[in-house]
Amino acid sequence: MSLHDDAVLVLKEYRGRDDEQSTLRDAYLDHLAAHPDGMWKSCGAGHLTASALVVDPERGKVLLTLHRKLGMWLQMGGHCEPGDRSLAAAALREATEESGIAGLTLLPGGPVTLDRHPIPPPCHRHLDVQYAALAPAGAVEAISEESLDLRWFAWDEVPGVADASVVRLLERTRAAL
Repeated sequence: MSLHDDAVLVLKEYRGRDDEQSTLRDAYLDHLAAHPDGMWKSCGAGHLTASALVVDPERGKVLLTLHRKLGMWLQMGGHCEPGDRSLAAAALREATEESGIAGLTLLPGGPVTLDRHPIPPPCHRHLDVQYAALAPAGAVEAISEESLDLRWFAWDEVPGVADASVVRLLERTRAAL
């Protein structure tokens, strides 16, 4: 199965918690139907991305990255690559690469939420499929070249440092734990 086919299957199975999420799911599916290259950065109309919020539920903390290009505290994530077998695999790869933490596991049940957002050129628009990744006990992070900083934040600190999309992802992740 191609990554495009996997994305279509994942999105068809995704059940958002509200009308906004259902509308986004339908827009993502329409995008993929209209753009066979809709998984790739080269798609000028926008493309799907995969991300994962790294959480440590036992400590009540979330690991965020200070994104080098955007200068914002965000979850780990980014572009799909030709070697990715699935959206889930892309999200887990991105989370592992950007956090430096081996042994992350995705929260069962598929994506936690969807988020569509503009990005500076050349990308223009990301259609992000967002997962949650559980950190193993004793996880130690390591800053990658894509980050200016990595930091663990308590659940209640996130609204003070991150934008509404990250706060929403955290809220939906906590509800799924």
